[in-house]
Amino acid sequence: MSIALVILAAGKGTRMNSDLPKVLHPIAQAPMLAHAMQSAAALDPARTVIVAGHGADQVAAAVAELDETAEVVLQEDQLGTAHAVDQARAALAGFSGDLVVLYGDTPFVSPETLERMVAARQANDLVILGFHAADPARYGRLVMAGDRLERIVEYKDATDEERAISFCNSGLMACDATTLFDLIAAVGNENAAGEYYLTDVVELARGRGLSVTAVACDEAETMGINSRADLAAAEAVFQARARAELLEIGVTLTAPETVFLSFDTVIGRDTVIEPNVIFGPGVTVESGATLRAFSHLEGCHVSRGAIVGPFARLRPGAELAEHSHVGNFVELKNTYLGEGAKANHLTYLGDASIGAGSNIGAGTITCNYDGVMKHHTEIGRGAFIGSNTMLVAPVTLGAGAMTASGSVITRDVEADALALARADQVNKPGRARRLFEMLKARKAKRDLEAE
Repeated sequence: MSIALVILAAGKGTRMNSDLPKVLHPIAQAPMLAHAMQSAAALDPARTVIVAGHGADQVAAAVAELDETAEVVLQEDQLGTAHAVDQARAALAGFSGDLVVLYGDTPFVSPETLERMVAARQANDLVILGFHAADPARYGRLVMAGDRLERIVEYKDATDEERAISFCNSGLMACDATTLFDLIAAVGNENAAGEYYLTDVVELARGRGLSVTAVACDEAETMGINSRADLAAAEAVFQARARAELLEIGVTLTAPETVFLSFDTVIGRDTVIEPNVIFGPGVTVESGATLRAFSHLEGCHVSRGAIVGPFARLRPGAELAEHSHVGNFVELKNTYLGEGAKANHLTYLGDASIGAGSNIGAGTITCNYDGVMKHHTEIGRGAFIGSNTMLVAPVTLGAGAMTASGSVITRDVEADALALARADQVNKPGRARRLFEMLKARKAKRDLEAE
């Protein structure tokens, strides 16, 4: 059975107090909408439709980066959840299969839960996702009769007996697409808000003799984001789960609460991560690496046995081969560091390829940007780059080459050659003493005039 997704993402998110559409606020370095889409991707949907409203252009741009096959439709007027789903009707014209409705501001529903909803659809016409709430508060209650969902009762309309029910409505549902759109067409707006509520389809379905059920998930999966406080709480939930998963697979976190992971971080077992390491998007770390304290990684790949940090920064395009070493206050961008190569401290390597076994001395910089274009630096195997060397790209140094400390290298250096590019040292006897005397006299005069 083919599956189509409709993800509701039209809300303005007034309580966020932001110009950014609510569903684009990030959790673990990715829009919360991306989390919902990522979970739903496990269903291998044939079609994905995002219903946008406030900030639709921004939402459409974000969706295009996340899934170029997804379609964005506009809900110009926010007239309720049933009205929102109905905006996907034209986009899904001719689609035959099941429709799963999700919410872009409910990012933690797991793939396993969605798969259980789809499985339950095989024996039921309509499936609602529910959860047992520790504090039901004002959630809509799911009134069950065995496996059958009789009705959804909103808190304000519930009796005391119904309010005692802890099984609550998440808002997610699965149904045959044609059936769901037929039910939505019959939803009215005779309520205080004058809106078309998706929950009304349960009563309509029951009235037509259709079978309706509800499946349960953990309450944490249904966490909705409506404010900055909710966003911070969601970030904490994600990080706690992600850290726990790393510990479970054999990654050492010496201070787990200080490590922050991205939504797509991949780390192999037996890696050791020291305190205060931050992961941006696009990081893969192979097994047995060591990431030392206060390092920041983004868009990079760290191979087995490599050591990073402390206080290192790996920017997008950084590639560390096995047993390479990036030390304190070293920054790499779009650079390959070969097997066993070392850049131990106070170095910037950008747009470069460093051969296996090379040693990059302290204070070395690849001067890769001329103000208009970026240029490449190539360093061969086993090269030794002296401290405080400026490598003015484009430039190539052959295998086994060496540069003298303090050199400014502007031309290629052949293999096994020593390059010296600095002015001859000149010593002036007694000049330092006379210079200090002159400077002290000037300072004394200035201080006297200031009085």
